[in-house]
Amino acid sequence: MFMRNAPIGVMDSGVGGLTVIGEIWRQLPHEEILFYGDSARCPYGDRSTEEIELFTFKALDYLVGQGVKMLVIACNTATAICLELARERYEIPVIGVIAPGARAAIAATSNRKVGIIGTSATICSGSYPKALHATHQGIETFPLACPSFVSLVERSVTPAEALPIIKATLQPIESTHIDTLILGCTHYPLLAKMIQKVVGNDIQLINSAEQTARDVSFWLDEHQLTRIDLHDPFHVFLTSGDPLQFSQIGEQWLCQSIDVSHFDVWRTEFLQSTGDE
Repeated sequence: MFMRNAPIGVMDSGVGGLTVIGEIWRQLPHEEILFYGDSARCPYGDRSTEEIELFTFKALDYLVGQGVKMLVIACNTATAICLELARERYEIPVIGVIAPGARAAIAATSNRKVGIIGTSATICSGSYPKALHATHQGIETFPLACPSFVSLVERSVTPAEALPIIKATLQPIESTHIDTLILGCTHYPLLAKMIQKVVGNDIQLINSAEQTARDVSFWLDEHQLTRIDLHDPFHVFLTSGDPLQFSQIGEQWLCQSIDVSHFDVWRTEFLQSTGDE
């Protein structure tokens, strides 16, 4: 009974994981969320494997210590490097975002040419091609690292500033004839309108958040962990970065106000903030 009413623990390297939160809320409106976004060390994608593991497991250990019933690694980089290790480390279910995104891309593509954009670490890991080929060996993949995209989101740059950067970065995929493009970082859906404008409407963008939420729903049912408390869910949002900036981005994406607290798992202080400091 206690575990069924415990929150779902979600971590990301920054604000990008809110794209997954939005889908979990839509599909599982009664579940509670404990979210940790490690914006102070964002982006993870340009860091070494050792650093990614260190930061990811520090965050996951904290969430597990708070009594969550499930972990969602809402970060493609952390999923690529840490998912299998996390499943060995913890007794509760651990969900990543790469396999769900790969399944959605296979369902969407008609010509079997799939582009993948992500952080340097995600692209170098080869996790998306591996996941795609595990289901469909005939898929042709075109991976492209876009290391600047995360900072565009975290810094809340204007479309006028972001669009030329996005256009220049995506130029290598212009001649690939892909019909599907995986947004292989949970930050990237926040740039989806501009990415779509650059690549054109003939290319379908894949946001793994929807399928990830479906996986969460499946695992909750499978392990009999769905929440049965009839009270309204209470959500907690923590960031190691600027809570005001985090809340502003979150409100734009989630279309509702959220209270965000500054908390760094590497430090002892806890600063409550709703963005009015």
